[in-house]
Parts: sequence; C-alpha cells; structure tokens
Amino acid sequence: MIIAIFSDIHANSDALEPVVEAYRDHEPEIEKYVCLGDVVGYGAAPNPCCDMVRELDATTVVGNHDAAVCGRMNYAYYYDAARNALDWHAERLDEEHHEWLKSLPYREDYEDVAFCHGSPINLEDFEYVFNLQQANELIKHWEELQHVTFIGHSHLTKSFSLHPDEGAVELVGPVLNFEEDKKYIVTVGSVGQPRDNDNRACYGVYDTEANSFTFHRLEYDVREAARKIFESDLSSDFAKRLFFGI
Repeated sequence: MIIAIFSDIHANSDALEPVVEAYRDHEPEIEKYVCLGDVVGYGAAPNPCCDMVRELDATTVVGNHDAAVCGRMNYAYYYDAARNALDWHAERLDEEHHEWLKSLPYREDYEDVAFCHGSPINLEDFEYVFNLQQANELIKHWEELQHVTFIGHSHLTKSFSLHPDEGAVELVGPVLNFEEDKKYIVTVGSVGQPRDNDNRACYGVYDTEANSFTFHRLEYDVREAARKIFESDLSSDFAKRLFFGI
C-alpha cells in the first residue's frame, strides 16, 4: 500500500494545495492519506486547511494546536504570539471544524505502524522526539512501540532507528528503509511551517511493500502565504519565518 503522510500544516493553505496536487499526481497512486495533526495554528487560513484535509478523507490525529483551538487543552502557558494566534483561530474556525478537531484521536494504528503528533508515550503531553537523548528514552518502552511510528510536532525531519542493544541512531533521508529487527521514529516534517532551514513544504510517502519512507520537498508561494498573515491580526513573525524555514 502507498500511504501519504503529512503534518503541521498550520493553516497555510498556499503550502497545502500544491502538496495535495502532488499527491494526486503521484505514481503509483496514493491509497491512504494520514495527517499527523496541527492543521491549524500560526497561519491565516484555518478553515480552508480543515476543508482540504477532510476532503481527502485523511486519517487524522490531533496536534497540540488543534487541541488548544477546540478547547481540549489549556494553552495559557504558551508565549503571547502563539496564544493570540490560537485565540484568533478559535474565533474564526467554522463550528463543524471545531467539532471535527474535538473528535480526533491522539493516536491511530495501522497494522504494525503508529501515527501520532508527538511522542507515542504520554500522548496528551505532546512530547518532542528530535534528538538522540529523547529517542533513547523510548527504548525503555520497547514493547509499547510499533515497528514504525510516524510523528510530527517538531517541524523537523529528525528520524531514528531504535534497538535495545545498539541504542538510537539518527537516520538521514530522503529515503528511509526499515529493518525488521529494529523500531523506528520518523518525523515527517512540516507542510506549512518547516523549521529545518528549508522553506519548501515537506511531505512524505510510505510504501508498505518496500518498507520504506520517502521525504519530498515542494516549493510554494511563500509570499502569498506571508501576505495573508501580514494582513491579519496575527504576529508578523509567523510570516517572516516562512521565508527562511525556521
């Protein structure tokens, strides 16, 4: 099966639209779509992004920004600009999208694969896994881990193989191949707000037969996405960072 996996759209419809088109043009044909959360937050187009993800009938898990916007978590401790953006989205999000975000699970499993926004342990805490120390901590939970766990959250492409004897090893794409005797944490990057110094939208494709995952990057109209933020009440910093991928 060919599975499209993407994450962290952050209300950037200008990034999501070409990614969706690329998926539709993908050969072989995409058979399943999975969104790893944070459809909303930061950007200026929360409703169009919710529309697109739902139109794909994507298996979707809740991200921390999704949970905050729909009232599932307390975000009072977020820094001012992020908190104001969440308030802005909560006020403008269509009621049907509020209800959809409220209904999303923290984790979905498919055969020997898990999909979640952050760490697969303590799901509601949305913990990060982007360095070797964090990855090594997961080995303590070996029996709880699926063969491959796909996550988002950090907006990076940091991924790791895990083995009780060898520890965690960082992996480098664009193609990751999975061995049977190891387990894997794969961070799929961000569609709408990359933070790995590459401002192109990041998305991925998982081939269950080949047991491999491929990262893809796609240029989009960053200026248009930024313009929408500049013309809103959102922090201009959310627009500026799109140009640099930080």
